[in-house]
This record gives sequence, C-alpha cells and structure tokens, in this order.
Amino acid sequence: MSEPILAAERLVKDYHMGASRLRVLHGVDLVVRRGEFVCILGPSGSGKSTLLHLMGLLDRPTEGRVLFEDQDAFACPKRWRDRMRNRAIGFVFQFYYLMPDLSVLGNTLLPAMIRTPLAFWPAARSRHRQRAVKVLSELGLSERLAHLPRELSGGERQRAALARALVHEPRVLFADEPTGNLDSATGDEIMRVLARLNQRDGLTVVMVTHDQRVAERADRVVRLRDGKLLHEG
Repeated sequence: MSEPILAAERLVKDYHMGASRLRVLHGVDLVVRRGEFVCILGPSGSGKSTLLHLMGLLDRPTEGRVLFEDQDAFACPKRWRDRMRNRAIGFVFQFYYLMPDLSVLGNTLLPAMIRTPLAFWPAARSRHRQRAVKVLSELGLSERLAHLPRELSGGERQRAALARALVHEPRVLFADEPTGNLDSATGDEIMRVLARLNQRDGLTVVMVTHDQRVAERADRVVRLRDGKLLHEG
C-alpha cells in the first residue's frame, strides 16, 4: 500500500454571518494515498466542496490540520501554500473558468505565465508551449489550440480546463463536480480521462460529486452528509 500524500485531521469549518455561526464541517478525518482515486460523495450542502477546498489549500480550516506530504500546511508560511498550489496541485471545477478572450493554448499556458517572472518568460515560453501542446494533444484538443472557449463544446471546455490543471504536472488533482455541467455521454468521456490519468500516470485524484454513478469510477468512495464522514468504501 502506498504512503499517504494528503490527510485531513479533525477538520472543522465555520462560517460567520453577523452574530450567527454556521458549522459546515464537523471534525472530518480523511487520508488519501499516493496514486489513489478518491471520491467524496454527498448531496448538495453536505460540505464536500468545502472539504475539497480545505484539502486543496484554497481555504483555511477553523480547527484541525491538513497534511500535504507530511507537512502541516497551515502551520507553514503562506508562500509555501502558494508554491504547493502552483507546482504540486491542480484544480478542475464544474464551471470551467476559462478566460474568454484567450485561446485554448493561451488558457493552458496561463499558470506558467503567472508562475514565471516577466523577465524570464521570453526564454521559458517555448518550453512551456511545448508542454502545453503535448497535454492538449493527449486530451484530444490538438485541432483546437487557436479556438476561443465560446467556440468549443462543453466537453472540450472541460478538457481545456483539465489541460490547464495538468500542464505543471501536479502530484494531486482536485476535481469539484467535473461532470456536473455536462450531459451523461460527455461526462463519461471526462471520467475516462480522469481514470486514465490515474491508472496510466499514477496521478492522485480527489473528486467530489453528488452523482453515485460518477462516484463508482473512483477506487474508493467517502460519503459525507451534514459535514460528517459517514462511510469509507
């Protein structure tokens, strides 16, 4: 059995609205092993996206710890978490969040452009472009490099968003309802891509969904309801 790459320990998350407090997560524990495909399954409002955002270092827990490769992520400086998100973690969401005025290739290159100091970009651009073209080709988008997002189908937009998440070769991919905006056939296509990345490349995938059929594509299903872990399968 492979070693843990990611762990949530007694995670609590509260949101405050004036004098009121809403507790979304109630002491959740979850371990994800390197190379695993884990699905967090739960109905709308169960706290699954909140859990994903905490484990992906996008948000800070009210209580508890997130360990990324044995490092206590929120005990580390913010610049360490920024570096992990930029270099070790990829994100795919239900809504594609593609820049409307950038081509598919431009959207895929965007993380590298943000990460690379402006003075070094001219020297680094060719290398990053080659990597982006390779990833897009593997995802079946080699004929769409110059297209704008509005010229793509829903499945092509999600594959472009996936390419953007993969271009920096992350060690963990977080997917938040990646098929939620797609018809079932296109959703199946995206799930086949995620399964291939996990099985062929050993990419660790953590996905949240409300759809039992989608969840069954994962190696392991974790059920969340009302902010509490119910079952690990």
